[in-house]
Amino acid sequence: MALALSLGRRGMGQCAPNPAVGCVIVQGGRIVGRGSTAPGGRPHAETVALAQAGALARGATAYVTLEPCAHHGETPPCAEALIAAGVARVVAPFDDTDPRVSGRGFAMLRAAGIAVTTGVLAEEAARDHAGFLIRNEVGRPFVTLKLAASFDGRIATASGHSQWITGPQARRAVHAMRARHDAVMVGAGTARADDPMLTVRGLGVRRQPVRVVVSRRLDLPLLSQLARSAREVPLWLCHGAGVDEAIAAAWRGLGARLLPCDVVAGQVDPAALLQALGGAGLTRVFCEGGGALAASLLAAGLVDELVGFTAGLAIGAEGLPGIGALGLARLDEAARFRLIETRALGGDVMHRWERG
Repeated sequence: MALALSLGRRGMGQCAPNPAVGCVIVQGGRIVGRGSTAPGGRPHAETVALAQAGALARGATAYVTLEPCAHHGETPPCAEALIAAGVARVVAPFDDTDPRVSGRGFAMLRAAGIAVTTGVLAEEAARDHAGFLIRNEVGRPFVTLKLAASFDGRIATASGHSQWITGPQARRAVHAMRARHDAVMVGAGTARADDPMLTVRGLGVRRQPVRVVVSRRLDLPLLSQLARSAREVPLWLCHGAGVDEAIAAAWRGLGARLLPCDVVAGQVDPAALLQALGGAGLTRVFCEGGGALAASLLAAGLVDELVGFTAGLAIGAEGLPGIGALGLARLDEAARFRLIETRALGGDVMHRWERG
């Protein structure tokens, strides 16, 4: 199952809205097939592993990181494929929460005489499938908030200069994290100040994440790198009501997708924003700021994971903070996250936290 989970992780960021599943088929103590969900979501992991195993799948045990699907979509159900292949046993962490499956896959297998074991590495699988599960349960994607900051928590000098606070190893790690998410998201201020591409570079990915920019007024430069590349790499703009229709038409003409969202207290409502992204099929979103967007997500309790990169330099109080005002009067009002990983990357430190 640990191997199946590692195979499934290869599909993170590549197969939304489908889950990134891994499958390992074992016959007589020997691995005869392995697979992961392909980019775009098909074929499914079980189909890939069964094709590799061939006739050796008969009487074998299949380790799958999520309940095999039971519904007819663009492909037949994986539960049916496992039955047809003659698999004797299926091991999985837990039920698929998709209402089209939700126990039906296991029921099909048991009805065909296949032994089903669940609960294996369920905690690890729940972490890997968090985006898929959260979207099924509440309609929004899993959100990772990333900050690269100085030792004193600043993301730029007072003049806005920020390239580069962290070194090349940390920046490469950020690209790898982008690749494991369905989308990279920034606020309008970051898009204007940095003119970013928001793509994964240097890793040879087959499917770039969607670039999401949150801009209430849609006041973004039409000559930016994002605008020039909107037809090559997906660009979604989340905005409020009443934007200038000529500007909206210009962005559509460049190839961007526009997602209108409710506005609360003068900014795009973070809950409505994430519902819109979940409704559009995203399961994992990597937010890279800026400060106002980060603060709104934290204040609304919508951040599932924090990733920090801390560099060994100090910028001072006049520098720009990574997170905007949260209006907290007491420490117990702040959301607490639990440290799950820390490591050195060149001259920087990476620390990763999950919601407590």
